[in-house]
Amino acid sequence: MDKISFLKNPIQEYAWGSKTAIQSLLGESVPSERPAAELWMGAHPKSPSMALVDGEWESLETAIESAPKSILGERVAREFLNKLPFLFKVLAVDRPLSIQVHPDLEDARAGFERENSLGIPLDAPHRNYKDPNHKPEILCALTRFQGLKGFREIEEMLGLMNKVSGSALSEELGCLRNKPNNVGLREFFTSLMKMEKTRQDLAVSEAITVAKTYVQDAPVFDWMVKLNDEYPGDIGVFSPLFLNLVELDPGEAIFLPAGELHAYLQGVGIELMANSDNVLRGGLTPKHIDLSELLKIVNFNAGPFQKVESMTDGPFQKIYSTPSREFLLSVISLNEGAFFESPINRSVEILICVNGRAMVTDLQDSSRFELSKGKSIVVPSAVPGYKIEGCATLYKASVPFQ
Repeated sequence: MDKISFLKNPIQEYAWGSKTAIQSLLGESVPSERPAAELWMGAHPKSPSMALVDGEWESLETAIESAPKSILGERVAREFLNKLPFLFKVLAVDRPLSIQVHPDLEDARAGFERENSLGIPLDAPHRNYKDPNHKPEILCALTRFQGLKGFREIEEMLGLMNKVSGSALSEELGCLRNKPNNVGLREFFTSLMKMEKTRQDLAVSEAITVAKTYVQDAPVFDWMVKLNDEYPGDIGVFSPLFLNLVELDPGEAIFLPAGELHAYLQGVGIELMANSDNVLRGGLTPKHIDLSELLKIVNFNAGPFQKVESMTDGPFQKIYSTPSREFLLSVISLNEGAFFESPINRSVEILICVNGRAMVTDLQDSSRFELSKGKSIVVPSAVPGYKIEGCATLYKASVPFQ
């Protein structure tokens, strides 16, 4: 496979997804009967995209296995063992996701091997590690997007918790007050998450009663009430008070490294990550929770969050640089009469049009690919170059060129 190909991408129908967002992007009728949560573009074994090759639909995973150097490029094929190193997604969040964390590479490999040795099927609901890879990720908002990311400053955390917490959490908060550092934070979080159910119910009930009087004052209390409506009595209802509340405007982005506790609350975004589906959950979910494993993974450093700064790369492209060696996210914005030409040094790329209409031309054989809203293509490394014209916004996933 040495030519640009259209992609047909699988949809993950999780309960927290939207019945309109991804469907509208793909030009389907709305609302749909079932929620669409994620549109996957990539070659993850669980659900690979299909590429149109010589008039036939072929799994992108299979295509890469057949011609890794042609599609990935020699360096990427060598460095990532003939695998596409990233997974590209459109994420549509109508209901809050679980409090979760992703493992680093060492923990992912060890956990995957351990669960394999125990004979746990890959699709078992109690399985933690679906693959041996880590999962750093970047999320860029397409609409107004809200989420939780990393522990707040401890002083700020204590102020918010004290405002709504009654006697049920006095011991835990006293411990954190006496040890306002990452050791005390670990002890506080551990005791909170492992709290006996009767005390947990009392703590949440007391806090929600008070939080309802503050919903007009601060969004963190509004989110407490909303989370309790979704997951009544779950101790994760406190998460907006101990995690940073993130609010992104379209085009703004955050990076989530391994070990950072987070949860997405609402909105539509573009997500790009290492090619993994490993998630460890701590609350706000009916799915499997493994607190012991989660507590091994979580980073207990506290502090304010930072957005990823976008950098201009030529007149029509912005890039979102992260520490990840597996992926690079960029956005190409074109007006009528303008054109974008790909760099000479590049590896495999996936592009999706999220607005407008564009024409992509392969500069070697002059073949043309029309991209309208929701359409996507894969551009193998073997393609020497391409040009994009039109009036459109496209997001691009690539591998940082080194």
